[in-house]
Amino acid sequence: MNMSNEEYQKYVMAMAKSSPTAKNLVWAFCVGGGICALGQGLSTLYERWGAGENALPLVSLTLVFVAALLTGLGVFDDIARKAGAGTLVPITGFSNAMVSPALEFQSEGRITGTGAKLFTVAGPVLAYGVFASVVYGCIYQLLR
Repeated sequence: MNMSNEEYQKYVMAMAKSSPTAKNLVWAFCVGGGICALGQGLSTLYERWGAGENALPLVSLTLVFVAALLTGLGVFDDIARKAGAGTLVPITGFSNAMVSPALEFQSEGRITGTGAKLFTVAGPVLAYGVFASVVYGCIYQLLR
């Protein structure tokens, strides 16, 4: 069966299910907003408990832990399937991105499986983040 690119595109469009864009946007907004509201609530709670300037790091730690725990239990993936991009609020999405490959490859052992795959997604982010901060620091020092 020989098809031109245009014919193939028409075929794909005819066969593809339409995506409920409005519904997906609402879900992403609600879940992402809910995660942010949870973070704000935790911040307020930690400040009332006397954490002071440590409240924000505690919020980050709590959100990373909860997202990792939910990923390990298989719940985060179910939420992400419904909410889509709403779960990509940076800290929870990053936690999920680190834990998922580690869980997937744990059968290959702690070092070659979990340890090697733990930084599959996070490794480049951390490496380029550190590199960018060094470059920024050098530029800052030169301009001072």
